Amino acid sequence: MIQPEPFNAEAPRQGLSSDITPVGQHYVRSNFALPAHDGVLRIDGAVRHTSELTLDDLRAMPSIQRTVTLECAGNGRLAQSPLPVGEPWGGWAVSTARWTGTLLHEVLRQAGPADDAVEVIFHGADHGPYYQFEDLKYARSLPFAHTMDPDAEILIAYDMNDEPLNADHGAPFRLIVPNWYGVASVKWLDRIEVVTRPYEGEFQTGHYMYEWADQPHEPVTLMRVRARITDPEPGQNLPLGPCRVKGKAWSGTGPITRVEVSLTGEGEWYPAHVEPADSPYQWQDWHFDWVPTTVGRHTLRARATDAAGNVQPEVPPWNRLGYGNNGVEVQFVQVV
Repeated sequence: MIQPEPFNAEAPRQGLSSDITPVGQHYVRSNFALPAHDGVLRIDGAVRHTSELTLDDLRAMPSIQRTVTLECAGNGRLAQSPLPVGEPWGGWAVSTARWTGTLLHEVLRQAGPADDAVEVIFHGADHGPYYQFEDLKYARSLPFAHTMDPDAEILIAYDMNDEPLNADHGAPFRLIVPNWYGVASVKWLDRIEVVTRPYEGEFQTGHYMYEWADQPHEPVTLMRVRARITDPEPGQNLPLGPCRVKGKAWSGTGPITRVEVSLTGEGEWYPAHVEPADSPYQWQDWHFDWVPTTVGRHTLRARATDAAGNVQPEVPPWNRLGYGNNGVEVQFVQVV
């Protein structure tokens, strides 16, 4: 657990051991305390038909289920130096679940968005004090074209792993935006607002921005390519002999095409075996068969490459709020 109130928690290591993370092990990110929700989703703004939808209304619409990996944009913040500001996330704020709901673009199409729509703002019911704000409500926007793209498969979800959403994960309904950092998947969704000018709310242009030291700031959007070692554990004692190193890899810019492992702090990289993804939006398993020949401390490093050609950097550029840290993972094990 990162903190009890508002509740923030990483997934345990075993939460990454299978294809699907159990609900009770899925990481939780909350900016405010659990909100009250009146059970109504309002669609308004620059639309021809405003509407109010209940959970029953959404369940009555055609549904789809998608398996999606979500990662907190601050995942890995503790590994950056100097330490950025923000929640002290280690490296386990990532999980994968089966989400069931209705497609966002179909809900928006029924509302009849204006021809000059630019963005869609998603308002959560959660709110509270936030830095200089006495009472701020959570809201994020997406480009209108992305929300209306059927291939994006953005969901208004009401089930998680075949069970109704619980309070920590956004009940009664939430947004699920595949490939994007979790900040875009607004929980406790209570209003969808179509607008004709760019949205500049605090969670859009104040926080969740890459604040680079030497280049223009830019918004946090797609997840960066990343590999994690899930087995063996850091510092684990291993017997001399064959060992299988296992892990997960994911990216918001295409499937993982390569994972490599290095057995030193620098030098040669060896190809690991990468399993194909069961769906386009979820992490992939990988493994590397290693035979240590000497006892003592050994270094393991893992890096991933995706179909777009993105490769994990040794050390990613530092940004003030510590977002998107996808630096190559390094851990030690002891061969005895």
